[in-house]
Amino acid sequence: MEATDYSWIKIADSANELIWQSNHMCIIEADGKKLTLALKDDRIFAFAHKCPHASGIMADGFIDAAGNVVCPLHRYRFSLQNGRNTSGEGYFLKTYPVKQGAEGIFVGFKKGFFANF
Repeated sequence: MEATDYSWIKIADSANELIWQSNHMCIIEADGKKLTLALKDDRIFAFAHKCPHASGIMADGFIDAAGNVVCPLHRYRFSLQNGRNTSGEGYFLKTYPVKQGAEGIFVGFKKGFFANF
């Protein structure tokens, strides 16, 4: 999708403003949705607050050595890049694009009716 297909919501001026946990994740609210952010290699990733399998709070999990976010309940792993389940269970974690620049940090929400459901 093109950047113009998204509504961009500013979440912070810089990563230093966000309240990061020791596992390099934090919970934010943007556009009325609770999301989890993860910081990996100076890049911010945004994804669903809860695991699609059993609703584990993703921010209570961890980022593994391969760069996957791991759910704290059943250890299901998801790619930070695209939400693909990498541990083989077949679930998909909703992800959101993030733009970082001099103007701040923005999370993208798809435009249109039912776009983010």
